[in-house]
Order: sequence, then structure tokens, then C-alpha cells
Amino acid sequence: MTEAKPFNVLFLCTHNSARSILAEALLNHIGHGKFKAFSAGSSPAENQTPNPLAIATLQKAGISTAGLTSKSWDVFAAPDAPHMDLVITVCDNAAGEVCPYWPGQPATAHWGYADPSATVGTDDQKLVAVVQTLHQIKHRLDIFVSLPVSSLSKMVLENTARDLAKK
Repeated sequence: MTEAKPFNVLFLCTHNSARSILAEALLNHIGHGKFKAFSAGSSPAENQTPNPLAIATLQKAGISTAGLTSKSWDVFAAPDAPHMDLVITVCDNAAGEVCPYWPGQPATAHWGYADPSATVGTDDQKLVAVVQTLHQIKHRLDIFVSLPVSSLSKMVLENTARDLAKK
């Protein structure tokens, strides 16, 4: 019996520094090989890097941060890019932007989260914001990974992913 091909999920945000990075790392961690997560931004700043508090939070939770980088979504619109099955925007700015054409027209959904990078306050307050965002993302992803992926059509997947935005 051959192993099923992983289901590719792309998380998008404006800068690809916190929310999309958290979602990518977390889905790769809890996806048990059924999912392969990626992340990108609509307009990452030049020399953009992942938010250091996001990286520290993932590491403290025992989630691998290997290979996490901030990058433009153009990387995933290239002809040699991996085919995406699902594209999820995780910030309101990216949800309202015109996305590049995704080969294969993957299912899409929007899961809005407040930007922990925009938190004003002490380092402890900023850390709390990142941890809260990680927990919110984990809540949705725990439900998502429990779905029987092999039986989901594009339409069912899109509707399910959009319904999870309400949870």
C-alpha cells in the first residue's frame, strides 16, 4: 500500500513574520505527514525575518523552526512551485488583496487573527500576544487535522476550512 501524497496548505499574511509562520510550523508539527504546510507574505519587507518572539514561542512549545523564512507569495506562484490544495489567509490585509493565480485553483479560506507583532507594550505583553495567537491557530488546526482528508473534495474542503473560521 502506498502512502498518500501530503495535502499542501499555504498560509498567507502580509509580512509572513508571525501568524503565517506560526500556522506553517504548527500544521507541519501536528499534521502527522498528512499535511505539508508552507507560508508566505503578500508584501514582506526587504530582509524580512520571522518574528523572534514567534520563533521563541514555537521552540518553547517543542515545535521545529527549521527552514522557517519570510518570503513573498510569488515564490508559490512560480511554475516549479509545489501545487497547493488549500490557501488560507490569516490576516485581514492579505484576505483583501488580489492573490496571484494559484495553479490548480486550490480551495481557499480566511482565518483572521490579530497581529501579535503589532502589540504595544512590554516584552512580556508581546509574548502573551504571540502565545495567544498560537493557541487560537492550534484550536482550528486540531479540528482541521482530524478531518478525513482522503474523502474531502475541493468544495467540501473549502466549506470546512471556511466554517473553521467561525470557531
